[in-house]
Amino acid sequence: MAVTPSFNNNLFASVDMGTNSFKLLIVRTDSSTGRFIALDRLKEPVVLGRDIVSSSKISAASYVHSFDALTKFQEILCSNRVPPAHTSFVATSAIREALNRSEFTTKVHQTLGLEVNVLSGEEEARLSYIGVLQFHPVFDKKVLTIDIGGGSTEFVIGKQGKVIVGISLKLGHVTLTEEFVKTGELQSMREHIRSVIRKSGLIDKVAEQRFDIVIGSSGTVRSIEKAIFYGYGGSLMDDAGLFEGHKRDWRFVKEELGDLVSRLYLEEGRIELLDKRDKFFKRRSEFIVAGAVLLEEIFVALGIFEMVVSGYSLGEGVIAEKMYGVLNEFDLNANARWHSVVRLAKRFNNKKRMKSAALCSSIAKELFESLRKLMVVYCEDMHIILDDKDREYLEAACLLHNIGLFLGEKGYHKQSYKIIMNGEHLHGYNSDEVKIIALLARHHRKKFPKLDNHSHGFNQEVKQKFRILCIIIRLSTMIEHNFPNVKEIDFSHSDEGFKMVLNERMGQISSSQNNVKEEIKKEIEHFRVVLDQKLSVILPSRTSELS
Repeated sequence: MAVTPSFNNNLFASVDMGTNSFKLLIVRTDSSTGRFIALDRLKEPVVLGRDIVSSSKISAASYVHSFDALTKFQEILCSNRVPPAHTSFVATSAIREALNRSEFTTKVHQTLGLEVNVLSGEEEARLSYIGVLQFHPVFDKKVLTIDIGGGSTEFVIGKQGKVIVGISLKLGHVTLTEEFVKTGELQSMREHIRSVIRKSGLIDKVAEQRFDIVIGSSGTVRSIEKAIFYGYGGSLMDDAGLFEGHKRDWRFVKEELGDLVSRLYLEEGRIELLDKRDKFFKRRSEFIVAGAVLLEEIFVALGIFEMVVSGYSLGEGVIAEKMYGVLNEFDLNANARWHSVVRLAKRFNNKKRMKSAALCSSIAKELFESLRKLMVVYCEDMHIILDDKDREYLEAACLLHNIGLFLGEKGYHKQSYKIIMNGEHLHGYNSDEVKIIALLARHHRKKFPKLDNHSHGFNQEVKQKFRILCIIIRLSTMIEHNFPNVKEIDFSHSDEGFKMVLNERMGQISSSQNNVKEEIKKEIEHFRVVLDQKLSVILPSRTSELS
């Protein structure tokens, strides 16, 4: 009996053609729960906003930059085999306002075969709100969402996925920078922002609604929160040596924003400090003054005292919308507690580690499903049936297994365990579930847990399940680390036992280190001890078999 999972059937992607940059997002979805995990993100700094300020048209140079970025994205989508029907291309403020937008989108279609959906301001606002719902468990709350883009800022008050108020204002960090910051007219910029907000009727519309929480999305808001949290370049540690980030939950208050704006004002124009700011904010440095001042004026105008920050925004909202159209069972409020796992992972992991953790989680899910089906037939004497909750614990542990690397590589699996256990981060999970996730992260490497160790009051069935999940997470991290280009795993059973065949993409170079073989042999022995079954592993581009 063979089980051959596909790694590509549940891939979705969005391309956000924004005022400042074009962004590609690829996710793997779970059609049974509506959850998704980002597998890859890529940003290309096209900066169309400068064209709109200077001439209201997309320039010839920007045409070239845009087509280069889109061609690059196409190649990545093709190499990952993302189904075209699962991919959405959307354009926002700059293309929306361009006088030659029809010419541009037509040429994109004729040259690259891509259909670009130019979003209205209200539609952009709604999708940003939908994206926020994928990150924070606030489906049943009345939420004010604020998304600051390069050419516009979107405001939505929504509840249960429905928009109550949706407004888009032509205030963006790129256009404000081009019109005011570069000429040093900061006070004029403030007056302009106040005038646009006042004339829009936004203040009265927001005042009519009693919202429960204010959430900011977009890269600018996340950069502001990051600057506040790090003390604008500093690093915060508590007495135990753990990063204080696990005690915060992606939020800041009005006073903290005001302090940041004051410091940015102080540094504006001072070359030695400007260089330091450039290094801290990276590509967003050029526009951070305008973004921070704009957000401060919004706080004052709308009487906001605290903002919670979302790690998701328009791109994730576009994907959620696409999933809703493709998957009949998709639920916007699907498994809200899963998002607390994602938030914790994103808090401690950089982009590279997050990508590795997401791939590990995807591999683990495929191995789990294959093994679960085969165990029913070939391991019936164990009287163990793996269920969907077991899979969720496994995926969560995979997503969190490497967060301890924030504190260094030595013993990082133990640090991951401590962070998960000691911060009350995982909302909606009871204490036993948190322990299982933390212990799986703890034992994804080094010593394999014995049956009688780390019982924590678990019954015999839970302890046995835990050891099976340990096997899967250890195999998954081993595969992700040594064979990151794996495209599918063939899992089968015969009279000789279980067999796992790893297949990589063509043209990729497989790892050939002897210590990799030794690592695999150790995991094969753990498999034999726990399941009383032989496991053979065939590595990519090899004829040899390890067993």
